[in-house]
Amino acid sequence: MLLRYLREAIADTPRVAVYGTLKQGFNNAYWLKSATLLGSDITPVLTLYDIGPYPGAKWQPSKGVTIEVYRINVDHLAQLDRLEDYRIDAPSEGEYVRQQITTCFGLAWVYLYNPSVVGKPAIYEGGWRMPNSSNVQQRR
Repeated sequence: MLLRYLREAIADTPRVAVYGTLKQGFNNAYWLKSATLLGSDITPVLTLYDIGPYPGAKWQPSKGVTIEVYRINVDHLAQLDRLEDYRIDAPSEGEYVRQQITTCFGLAWVYLYNPSVVGKPAIYEGGWRMPNSSNVQQRR
């Protein structure tokens, strides 16, 4: 069941857009080392929030936040779902929900932050900057 679901998701949208620790040069970039980087894009439909050791995105207008778009396969998607605590059977219960976003490379999956961002600093333009690497959690 899970494998069939992932295969259908990849057949429909074989790309992922990332905006935080999965981007090149950040601590979790190795999760996408075997994926193909298609390039960067700027999206005005997301606002990033500084959660601390990683960012979270919400569907909120911005001046344009920077994303990287990768071509991925079923294995990548399964690993990213685990990393981002995306729960296929109960998306609203995970830390992130996976949805589609339009990029200059076509539709891509993006992980949106589920919890409240009240009191978290918003990033309306550009990108998230990783805090001191000594306090970065590897799970994100």
